Amino acid sequence: MQKILIIGATSAIAESVARLYATRSAAVFLVARNPARLEAIAADLRVRGAPQVGTYALDVNDIAAHAGMLDAAWAANTGIDTVLIAHGTLPDQAACDASVDVALREFVTNGTSTIALCTALAQRLAPGSNLAVISSVAGDRGRASNYLYGSAKAAVTAFLSGQGQRLRKQGINVLNIKPGFVDTPMTQAFKKGALWASADRVAQGIVRASDRRRAVVYLPGFWWAIMMVIKNIPEFVFRRISL
Repeated sequence: MQKILIIGATSAIAESVARLYATRSAAVFLVARNPARLEAIAADLRVRGAPQVGTYALDVNDIAAHAGMLDAAWAANTGIDTVLIAHGTLPDQAACDASVDVALREFVTNGTSTIALCTALAQRLAPGSNLAVISSVAGDRGRASNYLYGSAKAAVTAFLSGQGQRLRKQGINVLNIKPGFVDTPMTQAFKKGALWASADRVAQGIVRASDRRRAVVYLPGFWWAIMMVIKNIPEFVFRRISL
C-alpha cells in the first residue's frame, strides 16, 4: 500500500492528485491551512477508496511547525513513501513592488517554505521514495508580470536540481513539476485560452511522472517547447517584450 503525504492539499491540483491515489487504495495524509476543507476532502477520499486518511492543519510559513507535522504524518502511516508539495499563492506583482514586507512574505510562501520542507523530508524519506514538488514554468525566466513569483519558483527549481542529484545516490527520486497555465480557483480572474489545462489533466501528469521516477516534467508537455524558446531569447530583446 502506498503511503502519500500531500502538503497544500486543498489546492485544486493537489485534490485531484489525492483522488487518483485514493482510487489506488493508498493511505493519504493531507496538510493545509483550513481544517474544515481538509475534513471535507478526507471524507471524499474515503468514499473513493482510500483506506486511511489523516489530516493536519498547518501554515507552511510557520517553518518551526514543520517538524511536528512531519512527525504526525510518519506516525499516522508508519512512514511515507510519496510526497507531493503543492502549496503556493499567485502574488500581485504591483503589491510586491510597493512593499518589502509583502514581497518577502510571498517569497517565503512560494520559495523558502518549500525549501525548508524538502530539507526536512530528505532526512526522513527511505530509499525508493518519491518527493514531488510543484514549481512552475514561471521559474524558468523572470517576467515583468510576475517576477517575484518567478524568482521564488526559480529558487525552488535550482534547489530541486541539486537535491535530486544528491538524493538519487540514496535511491530517492526528486521530481520538479513545472505546470503552465492551470484553470483553478487561484486563476479564476484570468481569461482562458488554448494554453490552459485543467487541474485533473495536470494531476494525471504528476502521478504518471512520479510513477516513472522522472526528474523534471512540464505539464502539459508542450510547455517544454514554449519555455525553450522563451529561455533562449537574448536579454536585450527580452526586455522589450511584454510578458
